[in-house]
Amino acid sequence: MTIERSVSAPAWRDPSAAPAERVSDLLAQLSLAEKVAQLQGAWLGVDAASGDVAPHQHNFAVPPARWGELIRDGIGQLTRVYGTAPVAPADGARALARSQRQIMAAGRYGIPAMVHEECLTGLAAWQAPVYPSPMAWGATFDPDLIERMGAQIGATMRRLGVHQGLAPVLDVLRDLRWGRAEETISEDPYLVGMIGSGYVRGLESAGVVATLKHFAGYSASRGGRNLAPVSIGPRELADVLLPPFEMALRAGARSVMNSYTDLDGVPAAADAGLLTSLLRETYGFSGTVVSDYFSVAFLHTLHGVAGTRAEAAGLALRAGIDVELPTADCYGGPLLAALEDGAIDAGLVDRAVRRVLTQKCELGLLDPDWSPDPELTGPGPVTGTVTAGGPGTALDDSESRSLARDIARRSVVLLANQGALPLAPGQRIAVVGPRADEASAMLGCYSFPQHVGVHYPGVTLGIEVPTVLDALRADPAGYTVSYAQGCPVLGGDEAGLAEAATVARAADACVAVLGDLAGLFGRGTSGEGCDAADLRLPGRQEDLLEALLATGTPVVLVLLAGRPYDLSRQAGRLAAAVCGFYPGEEGGAALADVLSGRVNPSGRLPVSFPAAGSNQPGTYLAAPLGQRSQVSTIDPTPLFPFGHGLSYAPVTWVRIRSSSPPQWPADGCCRFTATVRNDATIPAAEVIQVYLHDPVAEVARPVQQLIAAARVDLPPGSTRTVQFTVHADLTSYTGRAGHRQVDTGQVELRVGRSSTDIEAALGYTLTGQRREVGFDRVLHPEITLLPPD
Repeated sequence: MTIERSVSAPAWRDPSAAPAERVSDLLAQLSLAEKVAQLQGAWLGVDAASGDVAPHQHNFAVPPARWGELIRDGIGQLTRVYGTAPVAPADGARALARSQRQIMAAGRYGIPAMVHEECLTGLAAWQAPVYPSPMAWGATFDPDLIERMGAQIGATMRRLGVHQGLAPVLDVLRDLRWGRAEETISEDPYLVGMIGSGYVRGLESAGVVATLKHFAGYSASRGGRNLAPVSIGPRELADVLLPPFEMALRAGARSVMNSYTDLDGVPAAADAGLLTSLLRETYGFSGTVVSDYFSVAFLHTLHGVAGTRAEAAGLALRAGIDVELPTADCYGGPLLAALEDGAIDAGLVDRAVRRVLTQKCELGLLDPDWSPDPELTGPGPVTGTVTAGGPGTALDDSESRSLARDIARRSVVLLANQGALPLAPGQRIAVVGPRADEASAMLGCYSFPQHVGVHYPGVTLGIEVPTVLDALRADPAGYTVSYAQGCPVLGGDEAGLAEAATVARAADACVAVLGDLAGLFGRGTSGEGCDAADLRLPGRQEDLLEALLATGTPVVLVLLAGRPYDLSRQAGRLAAAVCGFYPGEEGGAALADVLSGRVNPSGRLPVSFPAAGSNQPGTYLAAPLGQRSQVSTIDPTPLFPFGHGLSYAPVTWVRIRSSSPPQWPADGCCRFTATVRNDATIPAAEVIQVYLHDPVAEVARPVQQLIAAARVDLPPGSTRTVQFTVHADLTSYTGRAGHRQVDTGQVELRVGRSSTDIEAALGYTLTGQRREVGFDRVLHPEITLLPPD
């Protein structure tokens, strides 16, 4: 729809004018009610049948007011048009176009709404492709591949008329028991920032606003419990939890979502120090801050820092939250009444509306020729009878599936192998376990099928998701495959265990597919609101594994999970172990590729696997007192360390050579090269990992911390040399004065295959003067693949 204009069109409609000028012109014309409307979301179609997809949704997601009344003054955002209930893409596109036309016709100025959707593992919509989970992204150590995925997701969203994606999650995993572990990329801040920045670049390249969440501290909640208080010091916040956000903001993210939790008693949604002083004044962020669902109201109902919803609105606005999602609540009638009474400064509304309108201007929504018709079927409106999956409407196309398979293949981690893998062609294979014949084993809790589809049992999955059993039965290696479930993810009985043991005993090898069921708020063993009391395999799966091992048949464990589990009691008796962190719709095929040997495993652990007796919270980022010692009976040493991953054809490390003098200027760079060679007859890959060891600092620091990583693909017989240029800023940390600093003195760069498999340690002495550094510091090393000699 093109809005007809007179010759004297207002300045805010002029695409050639500067955005600031256009927004100022429009803002001056809006009434107070029209301004407040731009700060609200509207969630249509949500009801009791939809099931809870946000905390306390049943208490807060009341049906919106009559549509005409709701949009009378305009509306800021439309919530989850495609992600609330199963809707065919073409039908959703038509409904969205109709809603946008109505919004534009109802308001005096015809301002369209922004549309947002979840997109953590792909657009959370029926029939849309489901990519591997964020922890699988981390296992690839491949930011360029994740950037391609982000661009593909963004292109799909643009076709459907979606402007903003609520991803990526940049929370650094601190406690493996936390249910949302599966949504995190890693326990290491550099890896989270490197991979998350790739996703941001991809999504933003498609013109979709990336939303960084959850700012900040969410993953450090006490006891690994969802929505629990956070009790961390400012140094842990600054040095562990904030760097991924800094990196992703530099990558171009245009929106940020607050954390639900409180930091030392101050809820993030009411924390001006976090959302304004740090985010805007220190980091220079100029985009929008959107509330996590219902978090403004939670200031009143859960945190108890506001006596009324109006007070909650005032706290959130003053802190810096621009838009209340998912629907109008505190930023509706309560805010308007408080403004009219003078209880809240109207200037805070102007500040937030300016940011919202600026983003709409950047997206073209204020242009006179903007059309509400999504490009689902190509140029022009979605008209006529279009069937789901018809020409031009397919979302889960071959290109998307190929990309999903590439990511899944590169994310599979070979944890251990006693020679059982790859499986020999023609073997009799017993495929056993609760995750062997379930499509859900491949999908995380923010995939549409697990997030929404589970509430609609009569509706098909919408996409093809082959299971491990499907893939091995169809494998060209010609396996003779038998199957028994053994037990469900939770529950089970002795008869089921006995049946599985009988099937395994008759086979040449047993593939035991165990792990998690992703769900929300207690409907699974992993996912939002599905925290774990301990790290044993859920239900009777450990009993099943013991029954299989007792048969004498070699057992290959395939773990499909949202978090690492304690496998220490069985690890030494397994013939092999493979891990996939919810590898997506092509995960079954990718696992078969790895198990058969067609693909050489190359994933590396983005998280450590706990050993017997270890407890939580605990990651590899520990200071000396966090290591094994003689003064504690608890040994935190992991079973499988951060960065670990085996191969069918281990790469040969030829040399590591420094090309810089041992004196490293505190404001300069050091350079070194690592050369690796593939002596095998199959393709291989290595992830060259660089860890900083700072033996003497002003505060206790982690013994080592990842500061650089390069994934190197090696064809058979090839040699590759990678040059690392590391700026001294990458050695910085937060000192006693609370400022980030680069110290002088000795440091060590440890280069190797994992955090515990170090090939060489390069010693340097930082020289000059101690420096304070800030947001503008160097955040990434320069990594260059040198030409062959």
